[in-house]
Amino acid sequence: MKKYLISLLFILSSISPSIAQAPEMADAMRSNGKIYVVVAVLTIVLAGVLFYLISLDSKISKLEKELKD
Repeated sequence: MKKYLISLLFILSSISPSIAQAPEMADAMRSNGKIYVVVAVLTIVLAGVLFYLISLDSKISKLEKELKD
């Protein structure tokens, strides 16, 4: 457990400096207004996946109830 915690801490400490730097591509997309399109597409995709998982969960719950009865 201690190994995993130290590894996680090391990985997070190495990632954080790279996050602090703003990528040039993000600046270019923000200035052109295309960043909003990217955010909208990602939101739609994630909402679709969430809807699919919820509907799949309800179907599985229904099948489990039928198997118990």
